[in-house]
Amino acid sequence: MIKRFDRKLILSDGSEYRGYGFGSRIEKITEIVFNTSPVGYQEILSDPSYTYQTVVMAYPLIGNYGMAEDDFETDIPSIGGLAVRDYNDEPSNFRSKYTLSEIMEKYNIPGICGIDTRKLVRSIRELGSRKALLTDIDTSLQDGLCKLDLYDIPRDAVSQVSRKEIQQYLVPDGKYHVAAIDCGMKQNIVRTLNQRGCSVTVFPWNTSVREIEKRRPDGIFLSNGPGNPADVQTVVELVKELKGKYPIFGICLGHQIISLAYGARIYKLKFGHRGGNHPVKNLQTGKIEITSQNHSYAVDEGSLANTRLKATHRNLLDQTVEGAACEEDKVFGVQYHPESAPGPQDSGYLFDRFIKMMEGTKNGEKN
Repeated sequence: MIKRFDRKLILSDGSEYRGYGFGSRIEKITEIVFNTSPVGYQEILSDPSYTYQTVVMAYPLIGNYGMAEDDFETDIPSIGGLAVRDYNDEPSNFRSKYTLSEIMEKYNIPGICGIDTRKLVRSIRELGSRKALLTDIDTSLQDGLCKLDLYDIPRDAVSQVSRKEIQQYLVPDGKYHVAAIDCGMKQNIVRTLNQRGCSVTVFPWNTSVREIEKRRPDGIFLSNGPGNPADVQTVVELVKELKGKYPIFGICLGHQIISLAYGARIYKLKFGHRGGNHPVKNLQTGKIEITSQNHSYAVDEGSLANTRLKATHRNLLDQTVEGAACEEDKVFGVQYHPESAPGPQDSGYLFDRFIKMMEGTKNGEKN
């Protein structure tokens, strides 16, 4: 069992939450957000989209099934921190190889437990996401607020988490070759494409069009990732050059980048969407999907009117745009994570749609 040590969470509005630390003892300033999922803390911890963010888990018991070697979404977790109500350091799971705290300590990720997460989640909903300091219990409120006031959340998150070199994930007799732009991509996306017979070449976020095209891909995939899509203008320009030439599929940040490339606008949500049960309506079929989500930004629906994109999906909790497409260019994206498969409805049809587009292009259909 871990030895408890006193910790404190100070928010920029002046509120304090006293509890116990686990994971790394490092002091860190991040943006504080919350996730409502009752399971999946390993995938959350290892999702690059949480870079520079401390995640408050709304579900109270965390750590009880440990950490399995095969369930990481990235090799090096980059989440800012974790805040939970009850932390369990004695997991019961035959697949578990490590405790949550051991992994957090290994990758220098601080955590705090024993706090009122219900109160903290309500605070984020009412006041919005904001800066938070995870620090030693002896740090005064005045000193903490001074540190928060002087600190700006970095805007280089994508460059921090993207691969530095091209990597290939080949499948025997792969029928299609997908060029994936890594803005902080979850590994399950690669697995999902491989399972459908697609060999995947993953490129760093700032790869040139020439480098991608010389690999002769059948389609382009734009990954999820952290931060503001406006901070990765390089990828926006890449999509401007590639749209209409190849089928393009984007998830989460990739969806937002597609929207910017077509001239739409993006805005920041008050506290974002993070959880595994967001209802989304497919506007083309009328069906409702239960979706997994993790994002701070959304597409301004009014701005789509001046583009060639049309909204395809809608969030039923707040009516925000959850998907958009340009059928003529064979380009589409969704705001949620279909590879996470959180509900009874299978969102895998989106990957199948991408494959069908690549098949049509291979058979000589015009984009």
